[in-house]
Amino acid sequence: MVIKIRYALWALIAVLGLAPQPAWSQSKNLIDAAKKEGGKAIVYGSLESSPVEKIIKVFRSKTGLDAEYWRASSTKVMDRALGEYRAGRPLFDLILTNADPMIIMAKEGIFAKYNSPSARNYAPESIHPDLGPRYRNVVVGIIYNTRMIKPADAPKSLEDLLKPQYRGKLVMPDPTQHTTTTQWVTNLWKVLGKEKADRFIRDLAATKPVLVESLLPAAKRVTTGETPIAITYVKYAYIFGKEGAPLDYVRLGKMMGDGHYVNLNNKASHPSAGKAFIDFFLDSESVKIMADMGEFVNLKGVYPPLPDADKIQFVQMDGLSKKEYAAKKKEYQKIFLK
Repeated sequence: MVIKIRYALWALIAVLGLAPQPAWSQSKNLIDAAKKEGGKAIVYGSLESSPVEKIIKVFRSKTGLDAEYWRASSTKVMDRALGEYRAGRPLFDLILTNADPMIIMAKEGIFAKYNSPSARNYAPESIHPDLGPRYRNVVVGIIYNTRMIKPADAPKSLEDLLKPQYRGKLVMPDPTQHTTTTQWVTNLWKVLGKEKADRFIRDLAATKPVLVESLLPAAKRVTTGETPIAITYVKYAYIFGKEGAPLDYVRLGKMMGDGHYVNLNNKASHPSAGKAFIDFFLDSESVKIMADMGEFVNLKGVYPPLPDADKIQFVQMDGLSKKEYAAKKKEYQKIFLK
């Protein structure tokens, strides 16, 4: 009799262990509350759609909840979110994009404070006091088309972009319009020194690079060979290379970039679903999905499958205020658009 009871108990435990369970950081009460709200979170962000779609698929299977994602450049995400919020009709529950737009939006008061249990995955130095964990770093560098430029002939440094053989062959986001590029150009002193950076910016503008809306279009022009070299995210060398594009990136050593965060709208229509999505998005399963798809994430020892990714020396760009952005964009209009 005792043996039969024990067998029954073990069988029950095995069945329960096989039953679908929410992620470790998501309570059943939160998920139940999210389902009562409609079971879906609305997310605006600048992270590429492909990793987000994969994350949403797993999120859906693990929790029974859903998410809808609208993607644009960081500048457009910020402008749309602030426009909706100021009009009193915010459609989004969550924003995920890079630090400076997030800080600007936080100063406008649009975010709710949410301390996700998934934050324990992150080192204290990667947690912003207002924005929470920095789940990934975006690294800006140089990529090139290896069919049009042989690796031996590729630039070896930022200053090499000024050489006559690369004139007319470079594409970059417009620093008079694209916020992250404005920030990158402004921070060049951190890797070049103040005097060299000032000279480099003017000399770079003089080469008349092709200016596009954001970092993704810059990379896409290199994949087609329309423009063989780009200043863009280094990860695109892997992402588009995996699809067959002949790409590589310049090993600059020190490369600048920015951190990305995810935050909840304080007027969210689906706050519980938003919190559940944040918990899952910051959790290790989601972050490893991002790394496998080329992202530089902030879990120790986890790297994208990009050659020499572990050797990149990441340099965090300093932030700019809204006023400083406006002044710098005006300054760069005189330099890049003359």
